[in-house]
Formats: sequence, structure tokens, C-alpha cells
Amino acid sequence: MLNFKQLHLLYVLIFALAVVGCKDKDVDPAAASVDSITAADYPDINSWLYDVMDDAYFWYKNLPAESTLDNTIDPNDYFEKLVYQRTTVDRFSMVTDDIDALQDEFNGISKIFGISYSLSYIDNGKSNIAAFLNYVVKGSPAETAGLKRGDILMKVNGSQLTSSNYTSLLSSNETATFTLGEVSGSNIVASSQTITMTKAQVSEDPVLFSTVISKPTYGKTIGYLVYTQFVPGTDNDESKYDNELRQVFANFKSKGVNELVLDLRFNPGGYISSAETLASLIGTGVSSSKIFYKEQWNDKYTAYWQKTQGADALNYTFLNEANNIGSTLNRVFVLTSNGTASASELVINGLKPYMSVIKIGEHTAGKNLFGSLISDDQERWKWGAYIMLGQTANANGESDYGTVNGMTPDYEVEDSTVPYLPFGDENETLLRKALDIIGIPAPEGQRLAATKNVDSFRKMLHDDLKTKDNLMIRRGNVRAIP
Repeated sequence: MLNFKQLHLLYVLIFALAVVGCKDKDVDPAAASVDSITAADYPDINSWLYDVMDDAYFWYKNLPAESTLDNTIDPNDYFEKLVYQRTTVDRFSMVTDDIDALQDEFNGISKIFGISYSLSYIDNGKSNIAAFLNYVVKGSPAETAGLKRGDILMKVNGSQLTSSNYTSLLSSNETATFTLGEVSGSNIVASSQTITMTKAQVSEDPVLFSTVISKPTYGKTIGYLVYTQFVPGTDNDESKYDNELRQVFANFKSKGVNELVLDLRFNPGGYISSAETLASLIGTGVSSSKIFYKEQWNDKYTAYWQKTQGADALNYTFLNEANNIGSTLNRVFVLTSNGTASASELVINGLKPYMSVIKIGEHTAGKNLFGSLISDDQERWKWGAYIMLGQTANANGESDYGTVNGMTPDYEVEDSTVPYLPFGDENETLLRKALDIIGIPAPEGQRLAATKNVDSFRKMLHDDLKTKDNLMIRRGNVRAIP
């Protein structure tokens, strides 16, 4: 069975445990590089993939018989034959030929420009598109270059973005010159402004923005937080970002916040430990005696955890957070999109038994599954797999959002008016809806610049932050299974 090995790394989830296989062989002192792997290695890699899936995969009982598979094919193709109902059920398991690079990306560390964007059409023929910036990563080349939320990218190296070339133009260049766009009348046109950037290694700070909106006339003090990924810290400070969250809520608490707007529309998930931290800062009446979420593994592992750690082994509680503001809240507004996934959905679902959770925006991604990145314990290669180990439920046993439709918003609002307004602007589309529900009227005359409603090219968020999408990474601190 899986052997969970504790590592001295910053993350208390997946990378606090390296999940490895169970066969005893001589250990090669260094993993083979990506370039050194040949087709002759495929049978061994595929056999290892099958062993891991047959042991830990949530749907291991649905695997095809190993004898029916061709283990000489490319491991990417082999792995797809193991995934259970790829389009509707397990949309998230993946295989990689460079586990170190994938680990960095899961941790929010990538060589990037540092832009998160939505793609929408800019012409009636629906051929040309533009990248509308959702946000810019702190400390990234994009921030250094002066880009900001609301900017529009029209061209890359002089070529207009289209529905057929955007992938190569936005991802393949280490250095690129971007032509900015602007709204002119009813059109979006290229401006004379260009910005040149070179990708750099960046660790994304997920605590992107926070503010307090004071409305004493209405008896409301509103905390607003934009949080982009569940990552607890950095190599140098394991709790850096979790502590930033705590500082934000300390400020909310000191200012008497009695309404909270949590902006998770750009948050694809991450480490469950940070989800515990955030939920524990918000929940009404929560403590370490109250269940935040429950885990369900495959039958082998469920039996093992309960046998070795008791009947409540798979119940996980909130934390006792000194800066919890739940005593002044009876509801929380969560801004969502189709990119809101995994650990974000875990927070929404986990808070439901304790307070009203009002969702504003679009359907979420629909991932109630958690997984772990698994490497070869013998370090024969850099191939690895991120596999789904199980699913989560809240204290009431609810886990009904694990479909392509995700969670349905209570108020469906499409974020289609461009250019996007800054975070915290009271007329910003989704925040405005939350303020309307709270009873705060819109300020007059603030949106004076030209605007346009655009049609989405695809109903998804994009960024150059690579594969951090749809992650819910399981916590560590478990024992090896013999």
C-alpha cells in the first residue's frame, strides 16, 4: 500500500507527504532526467502507474485488468486508460514526466509573466479576441511593467490574438511585446502603448487584496478579500501567506466588520490546510471541536484509517483562530466563477452548516475530490501522477457539487463588462451585486470611462501560471501503511 513519507518542506499537505509505491527494488541515487527516458522505459513506468492506481485510486475497483493493457505505449496515453470516466467524474487526475516542475507549479512557483486573464471576442465575426486582465501577480514581471487589473492585451509580438493562435502567442514566448487595447465607442481597438516582458520565476502571494468598506449610515462595515490560491507559505517562511490571512482578519476584527465578501472567483484551489485556516477565520461558532469536513477514501484506506486512528479518523475540525470574526457575522458572500474550484468549494461547503453562504457569480468548477502528487520511491525517473484519493463532505454529510455543473450561484452574474474595475471599487460588477443585497446603494458617477459588454470566448479563466487549476491537495501527518 501507499507509503506516506514526511518531508521537511513548507507545505502541510501534498508535499508534506510524498506518496510512493510499494515494491522493493534497488534505489537509483538520482531520478532519470526527462530527456533520458526512452520508449524502453515505458513498460516499467506504466507498471508503476498501474500499481499506484490499483492501491490508492478512489475508483481502483473500476480499473481495467492490467493484462488487457499495452504497457509499451506512452505513459500519458496509458494513464488515460486508467482514469475513471474522464469527462464526467474524474476530470482532474493527471500524469507528468517532470514531477519537480509540477510540484513547483502546485506550490504557486512558476516561470511566468504573472497575468491572470479572461478571453473574450472583440468582433462580431467572433474571430479576434483579447485578453482582459483579471489580476496581476505581486512581484511579477507584469507588475514591474506596470500592468494592472482592467488592462486589455490585444496583440503579442505584433500579431492580433485570435481563437486559433492565442495559445501559442500567450504561452510559447519567454520574452514578448504586448500591445494594449482600449474601449473606443462601441469597439475595442489597439492602442499605441506596448509593454515588453520577460518571464521570471515567481512565487505567487495569494492574499491579493483586502479592504474595509465603512457604511455607518447603514450600520454596515464590510470586509472584502480577494484570495487567489490556497498556499500556506514559501520556502523561507512556511506560514507566510496563512499569517497574511490572519493579519487581514485581525484588521477586519479591529474595525468591527459585520459583513464579509470573500472573492474566490480566481481561486482554483490548493492546500486543504490553508482552507482550514480561512474557514476557521470566518465561521460562526466554529472551533476545534466542530467538524469542518469529512474524507471518504477507497474502502481499503477507509478501513485502515478507522482501524488505526479510530472511528473519527476521517473527520477534520476547524482551527481555533484568535482573529475569527464569526461572532459578528451570520452570513458570508462568496464571489465565484467557473474557475472557483476544489479547496475554494471546500470552504463554501464546509461553512454551510454554520452560517448562510451566499454565492454570487457563475457556476463553480465542481470538484469535491482531493488528491496527492505521487512520485517513484526508487527515484528511477521524474514521472509522477496527481491522482484522486477520495472526496470530501461537510459536517452534514453534504457533497453534492462534484459534477460539471459545480455549485449553482444564488445570484447568477456574468462578469462581462470591460474594462474590469479595480478590486474594491463599489461599482465593480460582482462586488456591486453583494453590496446591493446588503442594502448599500451604488455611488453615483464613478464609472465615467467608456465600457463594453463582451462575449466570452470560452467559459473559463486563463493565466500563465500553468497547472495550478482545480487542486485540492490532501493534508499530511499520517502514518505509513504496512
